Amino acid sequence: MEGERMASLTPDTPCSCDCFVSVPPASAIPAVIFAKNSDRPRDEVQEVVFVPAAMHAPGSRLQCTYIAVEQVSKTHAVILSRPSWLWGAEMGANEHGVCIGNEAVWTKEPVGEEEALLGMDLLRLALERGSSAQEALHVITGLLERYGQGGSCREDPMPFCYHNTFLLADRTEAWVLETAGQLWAAQRIREGARNISNQLSIGTDISDEHPKLRAHAQTQGWWGGQGTFDFAQVFSLTQQPVRMEAAKARFQVGQELLRQQQGRITAEVMMGILRNKESGICMDSGGFCTTASMVSILPRDPTQPCIHFLTATPDPSRSVFKPFIFGVGVAQAPKVLSPTFGAQDPAQTLPRFQTQVDRRHILYQGHQVALGLMESEQVPVCSSGGDGCGRGLDAARGSPAPGGLGPPRGCISPALPSPLPGRLPTVQTVRYGSKAVTRHHRVMHFERQKLMALTEYIPPKFAIDPRCLPPPPSPPQEVLSSGFQLMVTLCATEQNTG
Repeated sequence: MEGERMASLTPDTPCSCDCFVSVPPASAIPAVIFAKNSDRPRDEVQEVVFVPAAMHAPGSRLQCTYIAVEQVSKTHAVILSRPSWLWGAEMGANEHGVCIGNEAVWTKEPVGEEEALLGMDLLRLALERGSSAQEALHVITGLLERYGQGGSCREDPMPFCYHNTFLLADRTEAWVLETAGQLWAAQRIREGARNISNQLSIGTDISDEHPKLRAHAQTQGWWGGQGTFDFAQVFSLTQQPVRMEAAKARFQVGQELLRQQQGRITAEVMMGILRNKESGICMDSGGFCTTASMVSILPRDPTQPCIHFLTATPDPSRSVFKPFIFGVGVAQAPKVLSPTFGAQDPAQTLPRFQTQVDRRHILYQGHQVALGLMESEQVPVCSSGGDGCGRGLDAARGSPAPGGLGPPRGCISPALPSPLPGRLPTVQTVRYGSKAVTRHHRVMHFERQKLMALTEYIPPKFAIDPRCLPPPPSPPQEVLSSGFQLMVTLCATEQNTG
């Protein structure tokens, strides 16, 4: 019987994700810090979607990925990182400072291929309806009880189904929610650091649970009914597949990385953990990889805004985390929206997923171009000061920067003439494995990040007193509603100027 439940777990099954949270005093600042790597099929595109708060008519229905559910009267504004073919999300946050990430998990409870709510649907529904981590948890468990979870979780004719675990955080605390079918157990984290990685991790420290959880385990013969009840031990598969054993190793490494930084955890530390390739946390193996990443800072002071950093591109070690803050006038950044295909979408037509479509958004395409240049070693040596310039692809193509500002300062390339007057050529040395960009205090163009990660910046010397030079031209004025939209616009500029 257990072998049948594991039938869908082939050696190439993409079943790896990692979520992290730090609650003071583990954090270096008075804030909860949340982070997630979403590991999905290599060619899958994740888009970043902003959905404003809304009011809904009584009795209205909401279409999720596969099924429709009853809509509530009011939904919160959310920012989501999601596979572009489905309705739900792999990770996201809402206007009240609630963040959620999910993980695939397989237990002794059978996984059904019948279409129901995906774990990613549950995640988005919880963000839209929950104003705290605990309230969002109750949203998920209530929907599980009513609609169940099931259906294929990837864009492929071969069904790929799993149950889910969730890490939920807000400004004050975090919760781990682990499910087995419609059953579940939850653990509250009031302080310290915690991570989850594609396996059951709640043992005897259960803060809340499904009312029939223990009775069901006893009926199935998994627990004798006496003594300590260990959720992970009772519901985990007896024979773990190879990929889940790998998840166990990642979970242990993640624990150790958090332990080493106890009391000093910041957003930069979390970004460094998400970029860790040696442990497999930054996944790049076989048919799948880390397709998107997210880090959030949730200050305990309610007067301070929460800041959410999202990549919208694969491989956090070669991507920039772009900031997003909820506020008045926030709007969707169009360059991270995938194209839509309406009724012709292979995810909507039956049978599903019989054809493939190109879902790449503008930023994703620019990211692929940049990676191709880097891998072919065609990116010019570049350094830059604190002037916020550094559009690597413009330099590589010899094209002017947007607004006619000319080449970036300090860039040296065969495609460009000498540096701007008053600047001497700079000297470059290689610095392997640098995380220089995570220590920068100003936003950086994603091309500059990649170049700075491979070069050591040595400031140029002024050949002429700067006071003798004309002032630099003013950049074109453009109204952007958020830091995230600004960063996306900068990152995607090459598609318009190339």
